Amino acid sequence: MKLLEETEHHRLRLEAAGLPYHPLARAESHHIVLDGMRFHYVDWGERTGRPIVLLHGGGQTCRTWDIVCHELAQVGFRGIALDLRGHGDSEWSYESDYRIESHASDVAALIEALDLRRVVVVGMSLGGITGLHYALGNPDRVAAFVAVDIGPWVHAEGGAPIRQFMQEVASLDELEQFVDAAVRFNPRRDPRLLRRSLRNNLRTCPDGRLMWKTDLRRFGARTGGATDALAGLQRGIGDLRCPTLIVRGADSPILHEEHARRFAEAIPNGRWIAVEGAGHNVQGDQPAALVRALRDFLDATRL
Repeated sequence: MKLLEETEHHRLRLEAAGLPYHPLARAESHHIVLDGMRFHYVDWGERTGRPIVLLHGGGQTCRTWDIVCHELAQVGFRGIALDLRGHGDSEWSYESDYRIESHASDVAALIEALDLRRVVVVGMSLGGITGLHYALGNPDRVAAFVAVDIGPWVHAEGGAPIRQFMQEVASLDELEQFVDAAVRFNPRRDPRLLRRSLRNNLRTCPDGRLMWKTDLRRFGARTGGATDALAGLQRGIGDLRCPTLIVRGADSPILHEEHARRFAEAIPNGRWIAVEGAGHNVQGDQPAALVRALRDFLDATRL
């Protein structure tokens, strides 16, 4: 029954995205201990495929990349989508250590543990800042980098509604309440698909209520650390040498056009595009367009 449900959901999400049907690519869920902390990741495609590490945004899980990983697996890529610390099925930090440096250290430990060489790193929002920090510190490991609606320069206040939404609906009685709230927040999303994706991001409390898997302790206070991280990236961004694609949601309140252009112009091998009909969550709003952009970029860079 679970396999049938998964197959039907897969068919539905491809149909909703306007993508042709392909049987679900190999996807294996794994847990791994890195520097004493337990992490969860999903490994898509064949182990011999060209490796891509995908990093989700704050409040999301690795399953936000399912369609992207499935589609890239069709053309020979191996997608490794990680639940960042304090998110999804990865462990929460006992010390509430969610600094960008700590996230990047986790990514470094995963890439080392899986013995990945010359990886493509794709990161959205929090995952993009993390990926950028990793790429700057590990130039010999990163073959290319893709920033999805994030960069060293952003409109920081544009993210406030997202943080407010997560805190306002931190715990509810039923799944449908989360679905309704999510559709109100982002009317672009299909409620049929949200029911499945939200189940990946919710856990059941002892009293039967549902809560986010994301560690929301001091959630609002983390913006200061992110601001400091962005300031550091602004100073060092010129050292990013690998081919880099910046993908902006055309309706994004966070990465404005001038920010994307400034990012691309600040690095030796950067380019940027805008995806129409997408807000901050490009992979959720317009997954087919993001897949096309990734494939074109990777083809152009011969990866």
